[in-house]
Amino acid sequence: MRHLLFAALFLALSAPTLSAPALAADEKSADKIEPTPLPADKTVRQSAVIGGKALSYDVTVGTIPVENAKGKKIGEVVYTAYTVPNRGAGRAVTFAFNGGPGAASAFLNLGAIGPKRVQFGAQGDAPSDSAVARDNPNSWLDFTDLVFIDPIGTGFSRTLEEDADTKRDFYTAKTDIEYLSRVIFDWLNKNGRMTSRHYLVGESYGGYRVPRVAYYLQSRLGVGLNGITMVSPYLNPQAVDGDDNALSPLPYMVSLPSMAAANLERQGKLSSPASLAEVEAYDRGEFATDLFRGRSDPQAIERLTAKVSAYTGLDPALVRRSEGRIDIRTYLREIHRREGKIGSIYDSNVTAYDPFPGAADQRSNDPILDAIIAPTTSAAVDLMTNQVGWKVNARYNLLSYDVNSAWDRDNSDSPVADLRKAIANDPKMQVVIAHGMDDLSCPYFASRLIIDQMPSFGVAQRVNLNLYAGGHMFYSRGESAQEFRRDAMAMYSK
Repeated sequence: MRHLLFAALFLALSAPTLSAPALAADEKSADKIEPTPLPADKTVRQSAVIGGKALSYDVTVGTIPVENAKGKKIGEVVYTAYTVPNRGAGRAVTFAFNGGPGAASAFLNLGAIGPKRVQFGAQGDAPSDSAVARDNPNSWLDFTDLVFIDPIGTGFSRTLEEDADTKRDFYTAKTDIEYLSRVIFDWLNKNGRMTSRHYLVGESYGGYRVPRVAYYLQSRLGVGLNGITMVSPYLNPQAVDGDDNALSPLPYMVSLPSMAAANLERQGKLSSPASLAEVEAYDRGEFATDLFRGRSDPQAIERLTAKVSAYTGLDPALVRRSEGRIDIRTYLREIHRREGKIGSIYDSNVTAYDPFPGAADQRSNDPILDAIIAPTTSAAVDLMTNQVGWKVNARYNLLSYDVNSAWDRDNSDSPVADLRKAIANDPKMQVVIAHGMDDLSCPYFASRLIIDQMPSFGVAQRVNLNLYAGGHMFYSRGESAQEFRRDAMAMYSK
């Protein structure tokens, strides 16, 4: 369950024809019964106060068909688009994805950058909280149109194939990139926006998607990207998803600074990312060295015990037993054990009471995950079916466990490799990676290490790392959301 929301734990150069994405054409299984047709695209006018000013905009709920190489429709992708009328085709347009795999785009839409928002991801939130969406003062809509895409199996998007064909055509890293890139191309073509400035934003596994989508659009479909933003991205599964017996110290290295950030925040001492300079320096040096020394050097274990317990706030006896190797699940349970609570992997300072405090392992769901589903689902369905009037009789999948479990977790294709190639091809494309400092599902330090290993590409910094107070959904905090908007405006204005 650790990375079901936004981050997944296990994850020929000829261009496809423009009539269909490059999907397998094998159709051995029997066709599914044709489902009830989805409604026609529907648009209504709404308004919101964004950045202190009233803004009128059109919100459209619509579909993009997905066809295989033989031209047969095999899926329907549902999107929610916000466009400001009379701004011209040159206005920027941003395509947004969440992660999972198996998550709809409502989290970025109704939590971060859309014109309306519901509260989630903070301490004290509950499933019964109001699902009424309010104006989002930190939306990006005043400087870019926004298109939120729900991949097949999420939201109201659906496959028209049997299970085996669906898994082959939609639930692999490769086909995911190909059909979603084509959906972007088709939306641009359908709406006359090929000459607009184009941007991508993706959260968690969406952050895994967007560098690869950017390169595919750029090199296969002929669509250039002006900029991409990765929000709490899941860029290197091997660095985050460690085994307790693994040789590499990376899983412990990438999580330690976020544990330290949460500890500083609990003490009221996390004033800025600069507060983490000391632990980052220790992480890169003595910590890594002592982890490699391990039990062969008793003094290394003592040094690890003293340093790690001080940085994390954990009991030194626990750190000594673990030889300085603190796995994330242990940290989330032990750091709040005296309170009888469990921390969230998405923000370790967001807690819930442990319903089974005597159990050896955690037997409850994640505190944020449990609180987020109900209000966000209700708000998304109300927006699409009630406010817009896109009437559909179907289940809305905010988080699809079926998609997540069916996913082919082949991590042989690297988003970092595609990011490097996209950057090398286009010196004008801007790249931002945004992280909450408390996030342990996709720790920021993994991105720091990745950026530091990338070429310079002829300039001082092609990829910018922005850190904010909070966790995976740092935008749930008002001040962090304001800073995120400010930083995005700076990128879009260049």
